[in-house]
Amino acid sequence: MSENANVYDVNKKYTWGPEDTFQLSGRDFGLVLNALRSVLNTPEAAQIILANEANKSIEEVMAKAVSLGIAKEATE
Repeated sequence: MSENANVYDVNKKYTWGPEDTFQLSGRDFGLVLNALRSVLNTPEAAQIILANEANKSIEEVMAKAVSLGIAKEATE
């Protein structure tokens, strides 16, 4: 009996292109949506989201400082 190469194996890594499409049933879509909402509505998630926004802001400040010559690349 030959092994089918198109059988999903949880222990393997897979890849796909940005144009590829995955179809979710309404049940699966609801599970994903509710799981994400549940995680994102925690105090910990709010802190991480705020930290990410602060990081974006400081990266913009650094980019401006570099472009103006205020911050310079460190040499070792």
